Amino acid sequence: MCGIAGRFDLQASRETDPELLGRMGAAIRQRGPDENGWLSEPGIGLISQRLAIVGLESGRQPIENEDGTVVVVCNGEFFDHLEVRRRLEQRGHRFRTESDSEILVHLWEEYGEGLFEHLRGQFAFALFDRQRRTLILGRDRLGICPLYISESDGWLYFGSEIKALLASGQIRAEADPLALDHVFSFFAMGMRRTMFAGVQAVLPGHYLKLADGVVADRQYWDLDFPDQGRELRGDQLVRELGERLERSIALRLRADVPVVSYLSGGVDSSLVASLASQQLGRPIPTFSIRILQDKLDEVPRALLTARQIGSQPFIVDVGGREIAETYPALVTASESPVIDTSSAAIYRLAAAVREQGFKVALTGEGADEALAGYPWFKVNRFLRLFDRVGLGERMRRRFYARANRRGQAWSVFARRYECMGGFHATADLYGACSLSGYRVYSDAQLERMAGHTACEDLGLDLARMSRWHPLNRSLYLGYKVMLAGLLMSHKGDRPAMANSVETRFPFLDEDVVEFCASVDPDLKLKGWFRDKHLLRSYAAAHLPAAIANRPKHIFRARYAGSFLDPQPAYVGQLLSPESLRKTGYFDPVRVAYARGRLGKPLSGREDLAMVGVIATQLWHHLFLGGGLCDL
Repeated sequence: MCGIAGRFDLQASRETDPELLGRMGAAIRQRGPDENGWLSEPGIGLISQRLAIVGLESGRQPIENEDGTVVVVCNGEFFDHLEVRRRLEQRGHRFRTESDSEILVHLWEEYGEGLFEHLRGQFAFALFDRQRRTLILGRDRLGICPLYISESDGWLYFGSEIKALLASGQIRAEADPLALDHVFSFFAMGMRRTMFAGVQAVLPGHYLKLADGVVADRQYWDLDFPDQGRELRGDQLVRELGERLERSIALRLRADVPVVSYLSGGVDSSLVASLASQQLGRPIPTFSIRILQDKLDEVPRALLTARQIGSQPFIVDVGGREIAETYPALVTASESPVIDTSSAAIYRLAAAVREQGFKVALTGEGADEALAGYPWFKVNRFLRLFDRVGLGERMRRRFYARANRRGQAWSVFARRYECMGGFHATADLYGACSLSGYRVYSDAQLERMAGHTACEDLGLDLARMSRWHPLNRSLYLGYKVMLAGLLMSHKGDRPAMANSVETRFPFLDEDVVEFCASVDPDLKLKGWFRDKHLLRSYAAAHLPAAIANRPKHIFRARYAGSFLDPQPAYVGQLLSPESLRKTGYFDPVRVAYARGRLGKPLSGREDLAMVGVIATQLWHHLFLGGGLCDL
């Protein structure tokens, strides 16, 4: 992958200062330290920071078509580019490089805005048609590669990271008061809104067309599920899933540099590492994390798979001290508060991959979203029994009455459910998590929110969702929010690219995702306890039974305890009443109460709330002027 940035004149054809482009590129140099390239002409400026993986000697960007009328900068990979290239060559197109990104300019010549139907992979790109004076900003279907925009003085600025926009000197860093509820409800920013006022994300499966002073947002893809009762069934589906996954892994092993694999103790990453080793004809190098806390260490299970495939894994030890030391770099990379502390462990894992001389890694992310791997799906299957007899809402009301410390009306939380497509597993998860913020928000923050909740930013097609099985409604929301906002950002692109490493996700292949969406929910969650049934049935032929049948174990680290035992100096400074009053997001008295509750029965929400407070204060310090601690 790489980093891209630039700006487009929506009003005229003013010149772009090359020095401005240089600052934007330098701000994201970690995404592509191998080489850079830029274009500056009236009305448009583009810059690329390249991480060379395919076409090492000839892939410098920007890349043009045969006559120079179309130019592109791209972040990402098109895994089937060899097949696409052959088809385009048969239609008379001439290629100048070995880069997979070159297919973009020829697909635009051939299909115009229909080019997205022919793209497979993970990508974010800016394509400029000189003759039509048109800029296309496109993002992949599932939000693997990031892309942000902001307007100022008639220019639209864009970049792989918000840091590039801020480095232009034309976009101010200001907090969006409505964004904080995304952090506390969803753990992440999965939709358009970011922590920065006036800065938006291009949505997954969307592209922007900029022409004649108009910015048009167009959706080219969305995940769909069959109407309830029309899902696919049959024993042959196990084989069909395996064929698609094997093909996906084969495509993601394509690179002109060595590829390694992350390996945990679960079935997902174990299967990826095992199949990759089979296809390579040798053990793939593997990298694993040892969380230095009882019951959280998965290395012994990872070693079962490593021994089977013949790999000697690199082990990265991560405890609370390492997490606290890493968090400033993690939040800087993520450009957002990060509540999931295991993201810091993944940051250190990516650093180890780079230190060992590698820069491409396969991961097992995406299987839980496709095949109902998380424990809340099992909990919701129990709750649905009560929903059928009209008791589910009463149970939820009682939970909120007991958990709500700010007297928020049930109607506020009922509205959240309504925006999320009703009562289903992911809605229950986010509804419960949202209460953590209300435990610590200041009155001023609540006034700024004015009753607005993160769920109102989702903009889901609720009529379409109502036709799906409740489990599929839940999976859909997970793809929209958790996958793009948390797993592909705080645990995917950001920690990896901060260390100049590209991560690839076989379970997020378009064919794999769409196939899994089509199968019967009982093949995803079978009975009360067997999650990912279809995948586990296939994995039984490739992995030790202890791995193939092992129940889901969420990869995590200690939450607030990672910062408070022992407590680094910067954390104490961020939590001081003076610092809390400076930012105004949180009530110092409520923060002190939440901290005092840690370790007591039923203190899970306080645990998450405290990480949210620390991470938000840290984000504010790093991006909005400092002054809160000595970092």
